[in-house]
Amino acid sequence: MAGHSKWANIKHRKGAQDAVRGKIFTKLNREIMVAAKIGGGDSEANPRLRQAIAKGRSANMPMQNIERAIKKGTGDLEGVSYEEITYEGYGPAGVAVLVETLTDNRNRTVSDVRSAFTKNNGNLGEAGCVSWIFHMNSYFVFLKEGIDGDQLVEVALEAGAEDIHEEGSDYEVTGPPENFEDLKTAFEEAELAFQVGEVTMLPQNVIKLDDKQAVQTMKLVEALEDSDDVQKVFANFDIPDDVMENL
Repeated sequence: MAGHSKWANIKHRKGAQDAVRGKIFTKLNREIMVAAKIGGGDSEANPRLRQAIAKGRSANMPMQNIERAIKKGTGDLEGVSYEEITYEGYGPAGVAVLVETLTDNRNRTVSDVRSAFTKNNGNLGEAGCVSWIFHMNSYFVFLKEGIDGDQLVEVALEAGAEDIHEEGSDYEVTGPPENFEDLKTAFEEAELAFQVGEVTMLPQNVIKLDDKQAVQTMKLVEALEDSDDVQKVFANFDIPDDVMENL
């Protein structure tokens, strides 16, 4: 998982930029609807919905939009029905790419995803070709500056973390997905501010990219994420720090 925090932080900053443009609201709206449809509209009893709402609020999504999306998901308001489809493929240098989508038109979505791969030195693969590389985890990133490392380790382990390690200027904490809420609560109560906190897919191995490969891979990821149907993109690459700074 080395280097994952670099990509997580880029997505964090990119998400903030997308929020300014309003683009991210479309994706968040769909995620909230599907979460409510699957697990019900009570966020206290529905962890997925709780996390989706938290993402919406952090992106300054209006509360009335969130409430409307929940009602559409539960059927209290008429709305479009979305299905979850995951696509798998390979990017430049053989990077494994996992694409999670929510769509009301699978033909449109697969066409968009295939086009993004083809135009950016990648290939759309068969189901199962790369998913085995990724596993679901609770994942947190902390800036070292201002964080007591010993305190972080103590709090994280007591709350159910499996691994805490340093990555450049960050601390990364991972644990089982079911421990996310316990970890999040423990960090907040200890006033340990995290830059990234989510349940996400982490790769078990990474491919180190040179400058050219890094640029090509980021273009592929951005092309995929530009589709409104694409919710999340996961990939197993590691990019040199100097290239990451430019990106």
